[in-house]
Amino acid sequence: MFGNFFIVATPIGNLDDITVRAVETLKGVDLILAEDTRVTRKLLDHYKIESPLESFHEHSDEIKYQKIFNLLRQNKNLALVSDAGTPAINDPGAFLVQRVTIELPEVSIIPIPGASALTAFLSIAGLKSDQFLFLGFPPHKKGRRTFFEKIRNAEYPVIFFESTHRIVKALEALKESDKEIVIGRELTKKFETIYRGSAQEILEKLPPDQTRGEFVVGVYK
Repeated sequence: MFGNFFIVATPIGNLDDITVRAVETLKGVDLILAEDTRVTRKLLDHYKIESPLESFHEHSDEIKYQKIFNLLRQNKNLALVSDAGTPAINDPGAFLVQRVTIELPEVSIIPIPGASALTAFLSIAGLKSDQFLFLGFPPHKKGRRTFFEKIRNAEYPVIFFESTHRIVKALEALKESDKEIVIGRELTKKFETIYRGSAQEILEKLPPDQTRGEFVVGVYK
């Protein structure tokens, strides 16, 4: 008899963007695995969820993996959450899900769908989204030039994430292209802003004090 492994989507900003099923699942499991327990604790406190909480992130060692596997073997139900949005999408949780599928094929891996920065962005971007490329975060150094060349030459719309410190550099890298761009900044949060235009036009619209936050970028012809 094995426990269930729930992959639970959590809000990307606004704490109200969580499903009833997600709250009930988090209240009912034996352990919640979170990328950053400090971030997840705020959500759990908001919804009065008292389930035990432990960290799981990209630097977790083999001891942590084996502890998780043993709990599942002991018929314990576990939930995985990321800092925001749907786990395992551009997220270290993907490695854990993969390991569970290989080492514990008897375990039921159950998605609890909800918020995702990717789908939230696509819903307002106005892009033709039946076919698109999602590339996650650009490399910081090695491979960054190739990354943006791939975007400039892409046949389909490209979606990627960018951070506070690199959004201006990303737009600078796209100035040579004649493609249109849509940017979602701080989606679902107080200072949510949508920018549309060429890379140069958006650079002119983006005040220095608004380069803070989390960005989703769409590039299309």
